[in-house]
Amino acid sequence: MEVLAGIHPVLEALRAGRALDRVLLARGASNPRIRQIADLARQRGVPVHWAPREALDRAAGGVAHQGVVASAAAHEYVALEDIWEGARLLVALDGVEDPHNLGALIRTAHAAGAGGLIVPERRAVGLTETVAKAASGALEHLKVARVTNLNRALDRLKERGFWIYGLDERGPELYHKVSYHAPTVLVLGGEGRGLHEHTRKRCDFVVRIPVVGTISSLNVSVAAGVVLFEWKRKQEEKT
Repeated sequence: MEVLAGIHPVLEALRAGRALDRVLLARGASNPRIRQIADLARQRGVPVHWAPREALDRAAGGVAHQGVVASAAAHEYVALEDIWEGARLLVALDGVEDPHNLGALIRTAHAAGAGGLIVPERRAVGLTETVAKAASGALEHLKVARVTNLNRALDRLKERGFWIYGLDERGPELYHKVSYHAPTVLVLGGEGRGLHEHTRKRCDFVVRIPVVGTISSLNVSVAAGVVLFEWKRKQEEKT
């Protein structure tokens, strides 16, 4: 992942419309150009985080940063509106933080026929180089929308007729017993936590994968593959 450090490089990257994963700004900084960067980043939909200078020192790797460090995204994000038109299947991630999991999810979602992937700005990994490598080329074919608020995005999708299915080990329904109504959004929780409660409440169905043994749940990318291809199988049966 390329790191940009310093006021001028980050400001010019934002002005040029370059895809940035996030911008770190020094907490308490009073330079008006740093405030300009914060405002421009928000206009561009780039997450802004105010952090201690020690955090910026680590992120910049010893390069003089003037209170500004940005990480370049490996791929462009799109708006939510750019993926819902005509889509029969979307995948939404409720806080997946491991880049290898995100890359594997992108590859699996594309293989299952998803029209796009939705990720939140905060408490989630972005489109880093590690993600791109783990996706093995699928990132070139699957659009990824980054949203400020996942629950608000799900509400908007419900208004457009999407059925929301959450996958969680505590789900009351078995994944292979439900009928999947299209268009569908499959929502996957983050590693170790599952779905957040507010996200869970927005689901029309919450399903689980039955497992045996002492491990209660599967890796999120593996679980996604199980459910996504069951969705695909059932849709093909209807045609």
